[in-house]
Amino acid sequence: MKNICAVVIFSVLLYACGHVEKPVDLTVKSAATSEMSKYEIGRVTENPLASYVKLPGQLKPFEEVNLYAKVNGFVKEVLVDRGTKVRKGQVLVRLEAPEMESQVQMANSKFVQAQENAVASKEKYRRLNEAAKEPGSVAPLDLDNAMSRMKADDAIVMAERSNVDVMKNYKNYLIITAPFDGVIIQRNISSGALVGPGSKSNDQPMLVLQHLQKLRLEVYIPEAYVDQVDLNRPVSFVFNSMPEKTLEAKISRSANSLTSLRSEAIEIDLQNDKQLLKPGMYAEVKVPLLSETKSLLIPNNSIVRSTERQYVITVKDGKAHLVDVKEGLKAKDSTEVFGGLAGGDEILLHATDEIKEGTPIK
Repeated sequence: MKNICAVVIFSVLLYACGHVEKPVDLTVKSAATSEMSKYEIGRVTENPLASYVKLPGQLKPFEEVNLYAKVNGFVKEVLVDRGTKVRKGQVLVRLEAPEMESQVQMANSKFVQAQENAVASKEKYRRLNEAAKEPGSVAPLDLDNAMSRMKADDAIVMAERSNVDVMKNYKNYLIITAPFDGVIIQRNISSGALVGPGSKSNDQPMLVLQHLQKLRLEVYIPEAYVDQVDLNRPVSFVFNSMPEKTLEAKISRSANSLTSLRSEAIEIDLQNDKQLLKPGMYAEVKVPLLSETKSLLIPNNSIVRSTERQYVITVKDGKAHLVDVKEGLKAKDSTEVFGGLAGGDEILLHATDEIKEGTPIK
């Protein structure tokens, strides 16, 4: 029995040593798999990305004016300071110009003299005209000369009257008044300063006045969204200084023209009776878009960015084609793009700049 067992065991060992299994070659399958999954292809979709677009906005005063002196003079009195609330027509600054007073008096004197000359000419003409009723008592030439002199003196009176009015207007320029209700936000003068068109101080305004009871929220809409803004829906916005308070208002006006940055300015009027809002404050504005507006969306990882351009790689007829795009809004997994794409186009995912135009895509 022991001999039989030993023979069986020996036979098994002999068969095992003689039968050597060949290793399985997996390289062919791996290569095939690698060749099939070398490029991952996705598609451009066309769907609404969002019902609004978030843009930055800045508050500006509804009206603002820099106040300068129209005539040369010295500052006699400054009746306001920075932060002073003023009403329309209120006196802000008084100037003085002694030489102007002399010019006004001179103009008045010439006007009075012209009036007296005109009165004398009229009286002379009246007397000559009465005397001319007696035939041969007054020469016709003398009567004509008297009439001409009377008309000339009347014209001089009108000219001197205009000169007096001009000097009075110049004198009124010495009093600076507020053109509208508002707040003085800047003061650059003091009493005794020389101001006016001929002075160096005229490089900057005497005062800066802003109308703060009403403000403009200015927002610039990129060119891609200009035709998509819904003007019938209110705009919501949150100021950085008041993040807990969301406000709403309708668009008041638009520029209807693009700036050099390819954007259109829109304005939203805001009442600010309590003056809690200040010009210069920034806000995050949600501008509503038309609901039927659709966007071209591509996966975030399909955009190739370089220092010169940004593009996606489309696949047509088994070859790569580079298409320049501009980015719009971004969602969690997709990005809105603008360029020579259409819904359903095939694009490469995880594309790199190593893929050139015309590269075969398998």
